[in-house]
Amino acid sequence: MYQFVDRPLESLDCGCRFLVWSMRAWVTSMGQHTCPAQALAPAFARWRMIGGLQAFHRTMLLFNRDALETFGFAPLACSRVSEHEAIILSLLMALRDNGAGTARDTLELILQEDAVGDLLDSLSKVGAALAVAGIFPSDTVAAPGSGN
Repeated sequence: MYQFVDRPLESLDCGCRFLVWSMRAWVTSMGQHTCPAQALAPAFARWRMIGGLQAFHRTMLLFNRDALETFGFAPLACSRVSEHEAIILSLLMALRDNGAGTARDTLELILQEDAVGDLLDSLSKVGAALAVAGIFPSDTVAAPGSGN
């Protein structure tokens, strides 16, 4: 998480930026009482992530419904990564790099127990879609102007 929290968005690769934007757009859509999945579909299609939209939507619904604390997402125009955005990015990377055990340990601290398995499943599907699209997030800093 600490590799992402309060980092400038422009220092992140395109996968991280896509996910941060998606989280913020989902929350914004919910706040406007519109369907987040419908609002995000064009961007997910553009990024070849349409196959991951349902899993992403479910992930966000589970965090919204079953988190032990209220998650804070930055406004769309914010140039830095919030703490909870960083946690979600880190969970995806932990699933890929260390398997479900590490991610499960983290989720058990921030989510109601009966939702942990469902969220692991959804996050895993989001990660798979990101990998297929070629934009799985990295924790390395993107080179200026690289578009990554």
